[in-house]
Amino acid sequence: MATCHVVAMPYPGRGHINPMMNLCKLLSSRRHHRILFTFIVTEEWLGLIGSETKPDNIRFITIPNILPSELVRAADMKGFIGAVLTKLEEPFEEVLDRLEAPINVIVADTFLVWALDVRRRRNISVASFWPMPVTVFSMFYHFDLLVQIQHFPVEF
Repeated sequence: MATCHVVAMPYPGRGHINPMMNLCKLLSSRRHHRILFTFIVTEEWLGLIGSETKPDNIRFITIPNILPSELVRAADMKGFIGAVLTKLEEPFEEVLDRLEAPINVIVADTFLVWALDVRRRRNISVASFWPMPVTVFSMFYHFDLLVQIQHFPVEF
């Protein structure tokens, strides 16, 4: 019987889903029998990653395909990002309502800022997961300095 239930919600993109799954697998390998992971992805993404081998204490649950397809999202990246920020929260909460095991923590991708609103409403701890290299984080964190010393915008 699991003593900790972790809900993992990655940003719906390969560079975010794969690192989140790797984190869950790593944590699972250390305390396999004590942690249950519920990994939430869109139906499309489950089709893309569903055949991957995973520990039996990691289960996938899907939300409907309410976002532009992964196969065409680059054609309207602004629309895709807008949909992620405005359309994922409601079906995510609907999944939380259906879960039988009590949730101890939500691990949400840093870019899913609405996870903090879910935390406040449900009083569930949220851990923010940054799936990119620390140098990218540092660049975002110090972006004002790049502007200040005129390294941004870049002139070509």
